[in-house]
This record gives sequence, structure tokens and C-alpha cells, in this order.
Amino acid sequence: MTDQSQGARVAALVGPYSSGKTTLFENILFTAGAISRRGAVKDGTSLGDGSPEARARTMSTDLNIAAFDYLGDDWTVIDCPGSVELIHDAQCAMMVADVVVLVCDPKPDRAVTLSPILRFLDDRNIPHMLFINKMDQEDASVRATFEALQAISSRPLLLREIPIRDAGGQLTGMVDLVSERAFRWEPHKTSEMISMPRDMATLEEDARTTMLESLADLDDDLMMELLEDVTPSTGEVYENLVRDLRQDLIVPVFFGSAENGNGVTRLMKALRHDAPSPTETAARLGLPKTGKAAQVFSTGYAGKAGKQSHVRVWSGEIADGDVLNGDRVANVAKPLGPKMTLIGKAGPGAVVSLGRMAEARTGDFLTQDGSARADWPKPPAPMFALALSTEHHADEVRLSAALARLSESDPSIGATHDSETGELLLEGQGALQLQIALKELEADTGLALTQETPRVPFRSTITKSTTQKARHKKQSGGHGEFADVELEIKPMPRGAGFAFGERIVGGAVPRQYIPAVEKGVRAFLATGPDGDPIVDVSVTLVDGGHHNVDSSDMAFQKAAAKAMAEALPKCAPIKLEPVQKVTLSAPSEFTPKVQRIATGRRGQLLGFDAKPGWPGWDEVIALIPAAEMGDIVTELRSVSLGVGTLVSEFDHLQKL
Repeated sequence: MTDQSQGARVAALVGPYSSGKTTLFENILFTAGAISRRGAVKDGTSLGDGSPEARARTMSTDLNIAAFDYLGDDWTVIDCPGSVELIHDAQCAMMVADVVVLVCDPKPDRAVTLSPILRFLDDRNIPHMLFINKMDQEDASVRATFEALQAISSRPLLLREIPIRDAGGQLTGMVDLVSERAFRWEPHKTSEMISMPRDMATLEEDARTTMLESLADLDDDLMMELLEDVTPSTGEVYENLVRDLRQDLIVPVFFGSAENGNGVTRLMKALRHDAPSPTETAARLGLPKTGKAAQVFSTGYAGKAGKQSHVRVWSGEIADGDVLNGDRVANVAKPLGPKMTLIGKAGPGAVVSLGRMAEARTGDFLTQDGSARADWPKPPAPMFALALSTEHHADEVRLSAALARLSESDPSIGATHDSETGELLLEGQGALQLQIALKELEADTGLALTQETPRVPFRSTITKSTTQKARHKKQSGGHGEFADVELEIKPMPRGAGFAFGERIVGGAVPRQYIPAVEKGVRAFLATGPDGDPIVDVSVTLVDGGHHNVDSSDMAFQKAAAKAMAEALPKCAPIKLEPVQKVTLSAPSEFTPKVQRIATGRRGQLLGFDAKPGWPGWDEVIALIPAAEMGDIVTELRSVSLGVGTLVSEFDHLQKL
């Protein structure tokens, strides 16, 4: 067991949507005595998923955080949302965890849904375990699930226990491969140690040998013992397991049924015995060694309570009144789901909430001098957008303030003003995430928000050349307005933009008015006759006329715009649409479906290849019109068990 003088430890529960993380979270808290009764997600009685939106959707929409004592040790468990659209929340929680528990279904065909999480953990060397949940289901197979998971894990999986089944194949218990003890399970009861079933002896011996051989691959001394037929002691096996987990060399695998409370205590004891200390985690992360230090991993706004920064304390003692990164600490509180208990101070390893840290942002490393920095994952690039508007223009100020708070709470959501269409865009990872965000915005502001599919910024261009004369003349008493221009208008290659020149001789248009002609041309091209900018055009001022009294900058601007308007129909204008270069990523088995998505949206396939560093994944590259991109990520995820992602960038304009 880890020396508790080094501080409280943190475990993050992660996994795909509907894998049962929140049910496991509930049972962990009940087993530890932190709550007096088990709630149920489906009944809306669980401690986690307490927000109205989470209750309505029966799914986690935010982090569920609970600090508690288990057998004299201080722990915090963070239950993370499972939707791939909310993965940045899970990534932030994993960054401050000593150990991560991946919760999954006993369905081999869904093992690939763990790929994004495993990749993140492996890239950052975060110690992690697997908990195969829902083993009470019919046909649930530990072995088949284990093999499917090993195929997508870059670390060797290590089975820590094997199932005991009755004559009908129903799971009734398990055998611990380290202690070689057998336990019987019954729903919602403490497991009972039993004699090793006779038909399990050979299975247990084979499974234990496999476990030891896997450990021996990482330890020469243990390898020599096995080669010499020396049976390692239980203590030696535990020592290897603990060391290898903490160094992220192996992934121990447990199983059970969170719904029935089976396997939960065994998992908790493994966490208590094997998980690294906060000191070891800080060293793994390469955190600066300083006095008082904490890191913000989640930010929220709780009504009248205002801004709350959830932090993990890495060193020193954080107390009310301390100043970190220029903010005064207040209302240090210990979380148990939505309940916050003011405790005034917290020591190393603790996860607490700090009130009204105005300048603190998710990922910030908080110290007394504010100079230290620490690594933090960037939010994923947006894949989906909605155009927002309010009923009254005056409400936009309130909406802008609420959007700023929303982006602060979830950095994977952003709000931008599209300079081309004039729309306010809410961008994120998908429709689910943005619908959740809209509910929060409406509750925060009390505004009725209108949401629409963002407009596509079409363009126009010309295909023929022409020369056009135009005169602007106005006389209404006093000085009038006069300008005469002759413009030569030609198409340019796609992507060339706009070019303006002049070939004036003899002072037909005085030099001081030539910039005004260009300004008038640009003003016309900026919106065109139908609101679409006109691009790839060359305009040359070749002749004109002026009046010594009545000519002015404004007169020449108007004359130039008039010439352009009269010339445009003669230039055979065409409409252009933007085309995006899109990289669609998904497990290889779904590649044909992904290709059909691209071609079904008027896309041009450029090819596909293995995704670098992602075994079993492909990247499909295609050129797809922006008008077809609106809900493409939704369709992509629908054919890839919810894990497909995309990256998109503007490539070129093409004729519509």
C-alpha cells in the first residue's frame, strides 16, 4: 500500500457511453461508506449525474467528483462523461489522476471504442487498469473481450482474475490469480471466500502461469526463477505488479458487475494497494517543484455560488486567504457529487473546489508567484457548428458574456463571429455537446436562442472580359458630383484574388482620384449584386473624365461601382462554393462506410492510409464541398461506433 503521508490519491473512471461508469462510481462510494444508499442512474437517484440535463439524458454530461475515506486512506474518484463529444473533460481528469480505470462492456466488437482513451493514456504514460463491467449479461466473455482489447492496446494486458461459472454458464465468482483464492458472488452481497472448485484448478494454473510469464518479460530475476521452476512468492508477485503498473508497463484487467456490486471491492483493494502516490504522479508529469501548488482541471459556474475551480493540490497546503497566480483563495471545499463541504484548507493530493478564482483557467498551474507552467492537452479542434441569434439585438451583450463563461467551463467549445456571413457561431465536437451547451446558455441567460445551420460563404467570379464606361453626374444647386470612368475587367486564375491597375494618360483622371476608383471597385466586389463577394477579378482604369469643381473621391467611387454593376452581366458570372480538404479517421473495419460518406456528399476521394500511431485505424482524405459538411461528423460517428473524428480545412473554390 502507498504511504499515505504522501497525500490523497485520485482515480478517474473513464470509458465509452453506457459502459456503466456512473453505476460503478455509485457502488464505490457505497462500499467506502461515503453514501448510505445506492442510487440508480435510470431512476435518477444516483449521486452522480445530478444535473437536470444529465438526469434528462440518463448520461454523464460533466465530471462527477467525490472525495472520501476508504480503509483509512484519502481518495478522490472522478467519474468522466463517456460520450466522445465530451472527451476533453475526461482528458483533463486523467491528467490529474494517479491511476485511471477504463470501464468497458464485455462485447469484443465494441472494444475499439476504447481506442481514443487508450491512445491518450499510452501517449502520456498514465497508469491504468481495465474493468470489464456487466459480466452478469448472457454470453459475456472475459477471454474474448480481453483479446479484443489487447489488439488495440500498446501495453500488455494482464488478467488478474478468472471467472467461476456454474453448470449453466452463469458467472458465480472469480479466482484471484495472485493469492490463488476463490470467491463466490451474490448480487449486492459481500463476496465469500470458498474452496477452489476442482474444475478450476487447471484453468487457474494456466492463467497464473500466463500472468507470471507476462511479468517475467519485464523482470530478468523473475524470468530466471520461472526458467528454473522456482515458484515466486506472493509478495514478489505483488511487488512486480505494483512496480509495473506504476511505470505504465502493464494494464491489469479485472471484471465484475457494478449493477450487482460484484467485483467492486476487489477493484477498490487493487487501487488502494497498487496506485501510485501523488509524489510519484507529480514526478511522472514533470511538475515544477515549488511551495504551494495546485492545478485546475475543471471550471464551472454554480448559480449564486459563482465560478468554481476544481483543482488538485500537488504540494504544500492550500488554504483560504492564500494568493495563487494573483487570485485570493476562498471557500476551499471538499466535493461529494454536487455537495460541497467547506474545509478551509487542503494538503497534497487532495481534490478541492476553490471559489471565485477570477483569472484561473482549466489547465493553469497555480503557485504563489504565478510563474510556473505545466503541460496540458489542447482542446480538440471543432467538428460541428451552429449559428446562434437572439430575438432582440440588445440581448447580444448578455449572450456574449454567457458564451465566455461557457467556453471557460468547456474549452472544447468556442464562440466566433464569422466575418464573411456575419453569424455568431457556436463550435464544438458534435450536436450532442452543443445541445447540452445551449440548455446551459438558456438557463444562464434566460434568453430564447434561435439555432440554425451556419450559412456557407459562397463566392462569385467572372468568366469573360469586357470594357465598361460609366458616368456619375448629379447637380442639385451649388457644387455637384461628376466622375467619368472606363474600366477594363478580366477574369483571373482561381485563387488569384483581386488586382487593380491603371493606364491613364494625359491626366484624364487626376492621380488623386485613382485610389477612389479602386475603393469603389472593391466596395462593389465585396458584396456583389446578391451578397456574395466576387473574386479572382482584374480591373484596370484605362480612361475617364473629371470636372475641376464637381469631381470628388465620392463621385469617382460611385462611378466605379456603377461601371462594375453594368459590366457584370457581360462578364458571364458564375457562383463558386468553398471546398474543404477533410481527413476522416475511423477504425479500419469502417473504412468502406467512411468512403461512402465522402462520395455521398459530392466528395472527391484523394486516398486512404493507415493512421500514424493508431493501430487498426485508417484515415480517408477527401475534398468535400462546405455545403455538405454540416452534419458529416454525426454520420461518421453513426457508422463507427461513435469514435470517428475529422479534421477539415479550406482547400479551394469550385464552380457550383
